[in-house]
Amino acid sequence: MTFRKKATGAAVGVAVGLATALTAIGGAAAGNATSVHQLLKTYERELNAANTEAITGLYTADGVFMPQYKPSAVGREAVRQAYNAVFTAIHLNIEFNVVEVEQIADDWAFARTNSAGTVTVQADGAKIGTSAQELFVLKKNAEGSWKIARYAFSSTKPPRQ
Repeated sequence: MTFRKKATGAAVGVAVGLATALTAIGGAAAGNATSVHQLLKTYERELNAANTEAITGLYTADGVFMPQYKPSAVGREAVRQAYNAVFTAIHLNIEFNVVEVEQIADDWAFARTNSAGTVTVQADGAKIGTSAQELFVLKKNAEGSWKIARYAFSSTKPPRQ
């Protein structure tokens, strides 16, 4: 076998190996995006059900909830208390639209969403249309599940006058 045939064979082997590795990476990223979408769908369902315990379980131990017009809630107990306060004040019926999911490291990703639906004010029963934009920073735990590490949102509709 000549040097040229050996070099060509080696180059083909490297190319096939690289293509296989890139396909595996692409498959892992697609699997992670699917897992993130599932997490956000679970969050939507539990938010609409006013299920504080289930929502708290979706956060990392040091998770941060940053609601509009309120101080950040840092850590699971503070997150639990913040959601309890939210559900005492309002009932949500919203739907999230996942606009983008970007994995930025093996165990970190972010998701950007838009949401729309209705808010029912617990004090007077008023139903108000709502829309918002959200940013989720996600961390994969040791078991391989994505959790909410940071969550912030802002309304895209002016407050009720």
